[in-house]
Amino acid sequence: MTDLSSTLADLIRINSVNAFYDNGPGEAEIARYVERFFANRGIETWQQRVIDANGAIEARSNVIARLPGVDSNRRIVLEAHMDTVSVQGMTIPPFEPTVENGLMFGRGSCDTKAGLAGMMHAVAALKEQGTVPPCDVLLAAVVDEEFSFQGVTTLCKELKADAAIVAEPTDLRVAIASKGVLRWRIHAHGKSAHSSKVHLGTNAIYHMARIVLAFEQEHVALAQAPDTLLGPASCNVGKIAGGVQVNFVPDSCVIEIDRRLLPSESVAEVWKHYQNLIDRLKQQVPEMDVRMEEPMLLDEAWTVDPSSAIVLASQNVLKAMGENDQPIGVPFGSDASKLGRAGIPTIIFGPGSIDQAHAAVEYIELQQVARASEFYRRCVLSFDEI
Repeated sequence: MTDLSSTLADLIRINSVNAFYDNGPGEAEIARYVERFFANRGIETWQQRVIDANGAIEARSNVIARLPGVDSNRRIVLEAHMDTVSVQGMTIPPFEPTVENGLMFGRGSCDTKAGLAGMMHAVAALKEQGTVPPCDVLLAAVVDEEFSFQGVTTLCKELKADAAIVAEPTDLRVAIASKGVLRWRIHAHGKSAHSSKVHLGTNAIYHMARIVLAFEQEHVALAQAPDTLLGPASCNVGKIAGGVQVNFVPDSCVIEIDRRLLPSESVAEVWKHYQNLIDRLKQQVPEMDVRMEEPMLLDEAWTVDPSSAIVLASQNVLKAMGENDQPIGVPFGSDASKLGRAGIPTIIFGPGSIDQAHAAVEYIELQQVARASEFYRRCVLSFDEI
């Protein structure tokens, strides 16, 4: 294997499942690996302790590497996350990277250790070649992208930069927009009774069924108004739980909803819309006791000005490499939206397809990893034109 694919294999071998999933070990070991990689090449690195949403410092750290440039007043950031999702449901060994027909398999191979490895080697190549970039280059390997974005949130509190590239699987296309996400629970309350006397109870599952059907109709309606880059917004009831046992009238039922937002929508407006929908259902069924819980996760949709310097520079690089330079939108969320809201013009770019991310058989095409690494290197060098 090449040095790049060897590094990717090393990253896959490290179990960095987010601590939220299956008591995963988190990112500490992979953070140490990234630190050693740069230290062995004489590149400055440091850890940034992550602060959670309540202001407490967690036992997790971003790793930041810095390559000085000609103009230290300007800065470009290469950002990738170190954590992965759960390995439940995988049908291949998650931490045993294998190569077959030019593909490398394993958890995180696509999302997004391939992008991380590509960025690491792009920075290392500049150092090894003795090339001084036109501005400072920061590589930020961050924690907690797969759950609550605490890594990039902490990064943005102290970061000033002129542009950023976030590694996510985009099939070597430059992404300039992504959907937002709103996730929350709805709880239906009923009254328990013996199933032989259902009239004495109130069936919470029946009431929730009305909500589920209304949300299904909502999804159908959303599909009729697609965004040019991102397609339609979507609404998905992804989880349901209720009842105690079959001969009880269930007094409780809970669903969890994932709503993907377009740039034309705001979280506040969407939230109010669903509250109004439930209020209308309550008017139809007065005994219905259904309540929306506060959001578990919210993130506005993101877009960057297609005429911004980083977008134009990335297009020029792709054109020179013989790749498709037309910008796209992506349906998934990422750290890009947080960097963008921090005032940093940001694009998303990386090897692989989102279809392979989180999959039972996750893999990456090694040739794409090499092309992505070359793209990152060239983008950094072209920053004198931005």
